[in-house]
Amino acid sequence: MNPAGVVYALLAYGAWGFVPIYWKWLTHLPPAELLSHRVLWTVVFCALLLTALRRWNEVRDALGRRRERFIVGGAALLLGTNWLIFLWAIATDRIIDTSLGYYLNPLVNVVLGVGLLGERLRRAQGVAVGLAALGVTGLVIDHGGLPWISLALAGTFGAYGLAHKLTTGVRPIPRLWIEATVLSPIAAGFLAFFVEPAGGALVTEPVPTRTLLVLAGPITALPLLWFASAARRLPLSTLGLFQYIAPSLTLLIAVFLYAEPFTRAHGFAFACIWFALALYTWDTRQATRPDARRYADGRNRSSKSAITRS
Repeated sequence: MNPAGVVYALLAYGAWGFVPIYWKWLTHLPPAELLSHRVLWTVVFCALLLTALRRWNEVRDALGRRRERFIVGGAALLLGTNWLIFLWAIATDRIIDTSLGYYLNPLVNVVLGVGLLGERLRRAQGVAVGLAALGVTGLVIDHGGLPWISLALAGTFGAYGLAHKLTTGVRPIPRLWIEATVLSPIAAGFLAFFVEPAGGALVTEPVPTRTLLVLAGPITALPLLWFASAARRLPLSTLGLFQYIAPSLTLLIAVFLYAEPFTRAHGFAFACIWFALALYTWDTRQATRPDARRYADGRNRSSKSAITRS
């Protein structure tokens, strides 16, 4: 295992796990205003990164392909929606719901792959999805309604990941700059016309708050850069194990730092999803083992030979 890859993965998922603390410091501001600042400062910071790394040519290449322009534009809307729901959940003391949503995300990816990309669902994957559905059903019965924050976060981020899968030629930082730039007219318009005075907190708040707002750019972009660095150094199956660090940290923060209530229904739902994720991870690692792939290839060749002989 590549040590540098492990460090980058820990940095990325650790940052995503602890980020609710950062946004909690800013919950005296409306979520829509926070989202607008996040978008605009992400544009600025990513532009600085692209200049320092001399990678503006990647942006030009991506924008030169009509199909990728269309998909990245749709991905930007999904990302903006995901960010807004996340910020609103933190502002209303529902960090546990965000943790549940990001635990659900890998299983939502399986469902999207089967439903939209025609991928085949392995037996263990089907059981894992069923267990997750059972956990969500328990919350529905207990709360009398769907855990819409969790499902919306998992759904929007899953669809955003699907868009990434369809545009593999665009690297993370150029992609994030394009996506944030797509959202920037909406963000700038909101701060100019729907906040009093224009500019909002950047004008009215003290220096510490303004500093935190400016830091939204690096706090958004740097974990993506670390994740990309980890992905280049680690096998996908190994990297997948790290993805549970972020929602686990978020859950601990919600319960022990902010004293959000963790009910029996939450316990049942999380237990089902944790077991589902363990099964999903085991199945993924089994499917990516070299001997498993050779066995599958051998079966495919045998099937083809039988068809040929018949």
